[in-house]
Amino acid sequence: MKKTNLILIVTALITLVSCNENTNSNESQTKQTVENFDEILSKFKTEIPTKILTPDHIDSRIGDLEFYDGIPTDVTLEKVYENLDFIRGIDVFLNFIPATSIEGMRLGMLELGLDDYNKVVVMEDLMDAKSLFLTGNASTVYASAIFDLERDGATVVEVPGGAGPGTVNDAFFRFVVDMGAPGPDAKKGGMYIILPPDYNGDLKPTLNGMQHRDKDRRVNVMVGGINKKVWIAQSRSYSNWLILRGFLVDGKPDAATKMWKEGLKIYPLKDANNPKKMEFINGSGKVFNTIHANNYEFYEELWSVIQKEPISFIDPELRGQASSIGIIKGKPFEPSERLKKTLKDAITVGNTTARSIGFAPRDKNAYLYEGKQWYTGFVGKDYQWLDGDGNQGRNMDARTLFFYTATVNTPAMALEIEGVGSNYAFGGKDKEGKILYGEKNYKLNMPANVPAKDFWSIVVYDPQTRSMLQTDQDYPNINSQKDPIVYNEDGSVDLYFGPTAPEGKEANWIQTVPGKAWFVLFRTYGPLEPWFNKTWQLNDFERI
Repeated sequence: MKKTNLILIVTALITLVSCNENTNSNESQTKQTVENFDEILSKFKTEIPTKILTPDHIDSRIGDLEFYDGIPTDVTLEKVYENLDFIRGIDVFLNFIPATSIEGMRLGMLELGLDDYNKVVVMEDLMDAKSLFLTGNASTVYASAIFDLERDGATVVEVPGGAGPGTVNDAFFRFVVDMGAPGPDAKKGGMYIILPPDYNGDLKPTLNGMQHRDKDRRVNVMVGGINKKVWIAQSRSYSNWLILRGFLVDGKPDAATKMWKEGLKIYPLKDANNPKKMEFINGSGKVFNTIHANNYEFYEELWSVIQKEPISFIDPELRGQASSIGIIKGKPFEPSERLKKTLKDAITVGNTTARSIGFAPRDKNAYLYEGKQWYTGFVGKDYQWLDGDGNQGRNMDARTLFFYTATVNTPAMALEIEGVGSNYAFGGKDKEGKILYGEKNYKLNMPANVPAKDFWSIVVYDPQTRSMLQTDQDYPNINSQKDPIVYNEDGSVDLYFGPTAPEGKEANWIQTVPGKAWFVLFRTYGPLEPWFNKTWQLNDFERI
């Protein structure tokens, strides 16, 4: 007992001495700064405000910084420039995710054989968990193509009637034009021409937004010697991604696959008289990667994009960020060993930052409902992540949130137009705000009358890849169009998530993996007013 008391007394004395030392140190530092300013001020003939001065010694988060009369010493210069390279490396990662994500898509499509304008990947048997594809889904039949407008020039796309949501995005994942359901053809089909950024002919972009559907905005263009009525859009880049979705019929993909193979045509305008025959590659069941790197290779991927695209495809501010770490159009990317090591550290912090923003946003405006965990990918309800009055500019974290976890940038996913397009909700925490664990069991109660004109779906994803979770189920999702969902008597539905299905609940269950986390995307296709005004709300996941 006496020994214990002695230990406590000694510990208290050590703590007291330590506190006094810290206090004395702080007082000494303050006194030193004041004296330092006195010495600095003594060199002036007039009164100088101390707020514009720099003392000879500063303690900072990057270490001790030393100056001689405001000029950094060599040791300080080394620390500051090392830190600046580190910051720039992080900024480049966060701000260029859209560019490398499209590059990842291009490389992934190339893996599947898309090396020419006439080739299209079709998920004939739906996309499954073998594909590494940011939050792809198994609810629609994807048709995916890559445009090379530098090689092919102005490119024609003939979209068949009945097409679901379709979009063209440029090499910085910016919106170019919608097609199909949210496009100006409004699911009736039609002809589009995509102009390259350096196009200098007579064709001019038409008004293509959903708000322009009040009348036919097409113009007459000679296509293959025949006068055609077309919509025209212009891209800011050479590389572009076309993604189209076909809806299931009777829960099956056959009709949509047939629609793409018979009705979708892509060819250069200059070759309209004699285009190559279309080739359709089945991407279902294939292992391929469309996701950008999260290590040093990210910068090499970005370098490839900068070399390919016209210098005008990004503004000088962004070009300056890339060039500050040595990524410059027309020049090799050959950082010194010192800079390479710094960039490897930067990518680690950048990736951690993106994952934090993507899985646990701190912006209250990201969350869909008061007191619940569901959040949106389009914070501010804008596909460019700009606030309404322009006072706040672009929400950089919101852009990172979206592009680190998702693809396809279109106003149709952000605007509130009843019955048109689609709206999504991310869910990655239970009602207590805890991570969703693969070894635990959860229930999600969805109220009756889900506000979806077309259908709704929920898909489980792997946080490592942000792609569909790989389990014994090829399709880790539940879709109101095709799955034999069991509804409760009041019209609500209980969905179950866990490593094994609760007895008798197999139809409403999605498998998870012990030792792995997971998150979901809830999708409503053709969202209705109760979704927008939030009179219908998703509930949170509950641990069973």
